[in-house]
Amino acid sequence: MSTATQTTRHTAREGYDRDLRVAVLGVGMMGQDHARRLARLTKGAELVAVSDVDAARTDAVAAEFGVRALHDPLAAVEDPDVDAVVVATPGFTHEDLVLRALGAGKHVLCEKPLTTSPETSRKVVEAEHALGRRLVQVGFMRRFDAEHEQLRALVASQELGRPLFLHSVHRNATTPPNFSSEMLVLDSVVHEVDATRFLLGEEITAITVLRPGRTSHAPEGLQDPQFVLMETEGGTLVDVEVFVNTTFGYEVRTELVAERGSAQIGLGVGLVRHSAAGWGGAIAADFKQRFGAAYDTEFQRWVDAVRSGAGVDGPGVWDGYAAAAVCAAGVESLRTGRRVEVDLGARP
Repeated sequence: MSTATQTTRHTAREGYDRDLRVAVLGVGMMGQDHARRLARLTKGAELVAVSDVDAARTDAVAAEFGVRALHDPLAAVEDPDVDAVVVATPGFTHEDLVLRALGAGKHVLCEKPLTTSPETSRKVVEAEHALGRRLVQVGFMRRFDAEHEQLRALVASQELGRPLFLHSVHRNATTPPNFSSEMLVLDSVVHEVDATRFLLGEEITAITVLRPGRTSHAPEGLQDPQFVLMETEGGTLVDVEVFVNTTFGYEVRTELVAERGSAQIGLGVGLVRHSAAGWGGAIAADFKQRFGAAYDTEFQRWVDAVRSGAGVDGPGVWDGYAAAAVCAAGVESLRTGRRVEVDLGARP
């Protein structure tokens, strides 16, 4: 082990009394947004490098922010002048990058998914557990949305009694090319999976994915919309309407129905208008508009946690694994039409 690596590991365990030096791996749309956030908004962080398989894009983003361009993401992971990495590369690369970062003692903020299968996510859980400290946070940004935090607090207070149902809506205007039916579960419903676990504080034990009639706006072969029913260990039923070719905007709504009342989030009530023409409001154009503040909070709290020595302030590797397991069961249900049970096994 090099002296530089020894120093990095010791510092990662004890915290930082200086700005956290961060590299962003993957600078597509999401990675560029994160690089901008780290460079211009997040206190206590210094963007020092970016990396992407597209060399020209890497160089352009590096020039925009005045940081180093590293064309090999593994070089960024091993770089002694990098304290932490943001993994915003395609999902199939996450397993190797996160495991390498754990081996180097580096802190990680990994965009969802943690990995692309429950088996590989479990490997990450076990690898971090073997280190004896938390280094990996998973980018489920809804946990940092003020409305989700308020609804979670309401559930925890038991003011409305026991939760009976969660009704959720997840709608996008359009999908990118090559978006598959399985990706509605893996890329979209995965957020409702984690939000359910966050809001209720319970694991999901079964999932059923149903195929309603297809919208005429869906590309050939894409099953859109889908209707998902999840069951939790406490007996709450959670339904999700996922519809990703609505043509008109981005909507995420959740209604809690409990024993003594109900509560809703995602209504955008601050935007509702009343006039002679009627009433109405605005719909967010995309996820960055709807959850931009949540991303800002997520990154600030992550940097603060790493610098303090806590390492993680939010969803960790077990949350990434649980989401992967539920979504894998969801894909199986989509293919078979059957209810599929979820068994997470023992937590390390």
